[in-house]
Amino acid sequence: MAIVKPFKGVRPPKAYAEEVESRPYDVLDSDEARVEAGDNEKSLYHIIKPEINFEEGTSEYDPRVYQSAADHFQMFQDKGWLVQDDKPHYYIYAQTMNGKTQYGLVVGAYVNDYMTGVIKKHELTRRDKEEDRMKHVRVCNANIEPVFFAYPDNEVLNGLLSRYAQTEPEYDFIAPIDGFRHQLWVISDEADLATITAEFEKMPSLYIADGHHRSAAAALVGAEKAKQNPNHTGKEEYNYFMAVCFQASQLTILDYNRVVKDLNGMTSEEFLKALENDFVVEKKGTAEYKPQQLHEFSLYLDGEWYSLKAKPGTYNDSDPIGVLDVDISSRLILDKLMGITDLRSDKRIDFVGGLRGLQELKRRVDNGEMRWALALYPVSMSQIMNIADSGKIMPPKATWFEPKLRSGLIIHKLDD
Repeated sequence: MAIVKPFKGVRPPKAYAEEVESRPYDVLDSDEARVEAGDNEKSLYHIIKPEINFEEGTSEYDPRVYQSAADHFQMFQDKGWLVQDDKPHYYIYAQTMNGKTQYGLVVGAYVNDYMTGVIKKHELTRRDKEEDRMKHVRVCNANIEPVFFAYPDNEVLNGLLSRYAQTEPEYDFIAPIDGFRHQLWVISDEADLATITAEFEKMPSLYIADGHHRSAAAALVGAEKAKQNPNHTGKEEYNYFMAVCFQASQLTILDYNRVVKDLNGMTSEEFLKALENDFVVEKKGTAEYKPQQLHEFSLYLDGEWYSLKAKPGTYNDSDPIGVLDVDISSRLILDKLMGITDLRSDKRIDFVGGLRGLQELKRRVDNGEMRWALALYPVSMSQIMNIADSGKIMPPKATWFEPKLRSGLIIHKLDD
């Protein structure tokens, strides 16, 4: 049973929404944030990338930087750039990419559901990244940015979302950089609020799609505050954290591809010959070639594209991890042939999100930066849910969700 609640969102007045909103903190570096913020004092980057409030080169982990985030969050409220709603709401957040729209419900997710595994994860988290986000949540006393959940398709909620989609949204804009459309509706009808709460209660699980570190940090700070409060009742706002929940079937997962610096001492011919032990290798020519199905990969080497189809017996259809193409490529190509055993730390490999297209793989090989590239067929949401349900963890760099959630449209305070 998944527990969610409406909350009093802190958000920009309609006239300021496009000045305040931003990309998430973890998709750009400090220099990019500084450029994107420019002279816009209302930009959320002053809160989520607060190192830009200091001289260039200032560490994002400097204690002054965290305090600056809190100071700017307060200033935004003092100046009316962010205003808290007067009563609890759920919100609908829609994103449109390439003509396809996905509708998410913005809710207060229950900290204890994260702790007990009702909210399921499929990636490992790093303690240093958790602690960074925990410091940010602590000092701001708020979840400034949402996390990204999926839930099993639900006809009742789908009908509710469709009904609101026919009405005028509170926000409606095309974001710079990504060029995607973002819309937001406020749900205040008491019957609709009750319906949403009740439908989530019927769900055995929610699934973290993107934002594992933010989820961990938000839940751990909530649990920390509960432990520190001698009068804790379980009803406090810090028992919840902000999540945008999308129906699983609506989500778009793009390929997450690999580029590698060398051939581990082999010639191109030796590499292609070695691949034939586990794959059916077929030359496709110089035109970009995208994998057409599961267990097929596209290799770019020496100006040519190849199809690599994994042979039967090289993967296990009954193993939720062993059947994944990220696992097949890691075991049979990166580890076995290249000696790359740790995708998180090996400097010989890099990763390219599918939104950049195959041309980015080709560019990085053709310019000599990388020796070869491998394109993968995208992981499915059902595969992610199966892995989470089994209690297993996906290999690193397996999923790339698009579009990314914009930050600054709604903020959740932990004390109200």
